[in-house]
Order: sequence, then structure tokens, then C-alpha cells
Amino acid sequence: MTEPVIADQSVRTRPIRDPRVWLAVGLGTGLSPFAPGTFGTLLGPPLVWGLVLLGVQGLWFIPVTALLFAVGIPICSAGAKHFSRKDPPWVVFDEIAAFPLLYAFSPFNPWTACVGFVLFRFFDILKPWPIKRFEALPGGVGIMIDDLLAAAHACIVLRILVEAATYGKLF
Repeated sequence: MTEPVIADQSVRTRPIRDPRVWLAVGLGTGLSPFAPGTFGTLLGPPLVWGLVLLGVQGLWFIPVTALLFAVGIPICSAGAKHFSRKDPPWVVFDEIAAFPLLYAFSPFNPWTACVGFVLFRFFDILKPWPIKRFEALPGGVGIMIDDLLAAAHACIVLRILVEAATYGKLF
């Protein structure tokens, strides 16, 4: 099933009055005309940094991500409804909500923040198997789950790189 063709500019600039839609577009970061997912993901590192300042570390990022995932389903559904598309590129709450998962097994520091960001964007854009298959799920679940799986892939690779950097003196 294909979506109706809607001029991106007219849809992207629709007035937003629903606070859920403001959250869905990452407080406006997702409204970027260029690479909205990347701009939205820029809120991920400050979110994780804030969580670390609150004492969230390690495996605690898993329930935090699960909570953000659950909250994100209706938020992303509201964004999809507002923009009249199944998975609008301007809805970036899914990128932001998935980002903390990257640090469940790796420390958060400037190096891992940068590497994690690049890895997450790589897996989110590439969507290797089986990530792509999950996008077909309906509504906010379909919007959210591919980013959660991209974050899981990035989390594993980040952990390998941290281990290599720590013990193998690779970097």
C-alpha cells in the first residue's frame, strides 16, 4: 500500500497545536528540511547526559528506553496523524527515545557519544535485516520499533568498540 503523494513543504509547515505532535517532531528539530532524523537524533546525547546526571547508568538505560518506547507510541501516532503519513520523516521522537539504549553496556562520555551517534544513524538509515521488516507494524509501534532495533544493533557494535579501545588498544 502506497501513501498519497503530499507536497512535503505544505505538510511539514502545518501549524502544530497538539503538544504530542511537538514532542513527535523533537521540539522542532525534526522539521528540518534536510536530514530531519539526524537533526532529531541530536537531542539523544543531551537526553542521555541528563539521565547520567540524574544517576541513570548501565542496565538502567533499558527500562528508561522501554518507558520512552511506551510513551512514544501515542506520541508518534499523533505525529503520523497530524502529517497524514504512516511514518513521516519529521516525526523524530522515535530516534530520541531509542538513543539511551546505546549506553546500557557502554559508558557515556564524549567519545562514546560521538561514536554512538554515528553508529545509531548508520543502522537507522541502513535498516539491515530484520529491522526493515518491523517498520510494517501499524501506527506508533511501527514508527518506534525500527529505531529501537537500530539502537540495539548500535549498542552491540559500540560495546565491541569500547572493549577494543580499552583492552586491545585499537584506538
